[in-house]
Amino acid sequence: MTDMKRRSILQLASAATIAGGLVAGTGGTAHAAREAARQITLKGTRTGANIPDVLTAGIPYFVRYDLTDAEGRSVGTENAHCLPVTVGPDGSFVMATLVLNLDDGMITAATAFQRPLPAVTELPANARQWSHVFAITGGTGSYDGAAGSVTIEHLTRDEDALTVALADAPL
Repeated sequence: MTDMKRRSILQLASAATIAGGLVAGTGGTAHAAREAARQITLKGTRTGANIPDVLTAGIPYFVRYDLTDAEGRSVGTENAHCLPVTVGPDGSFVMATLVLNLDDGMITAATAFQRPLPAVTELPANARQWSHVFAITGGTGSYDGAAGSVTIEHLTRDEDALTVALADAPL
């Protein structure tokens, strides 16, 4: 995919978020330590979702995770709103927006990705691990003006690992 197409899809996803609104859950106290490379590592445990058994193009779904830091302390929530654009037997192309709600601010991000799961989703056991990257679109509080990326690795059906790589731009 060309950078221009990717940029257009991300702009479309951002516009959809602004137009449709995105409700972010309230977060706990964030103790996510920033590492020297301006990287934050978090673990998510799913606490909510309305993913249908069969994905359908144009029918959105959401997922919500409680976030913890490396010491296991509650640091906030991860909320994503996803919209399948195309669906096939080997997966779907999805546009998504993300809000990480932490006690010292919020990080917003957007992406478009190939979800490598079959149209029938949420296998109860032996789910395939996969990952995708979101472009940070902004933030509030300590993350005002944030830029960079959020990589989400889906380890199991109900657990993910997040790596937030903040760009060197001043926050």
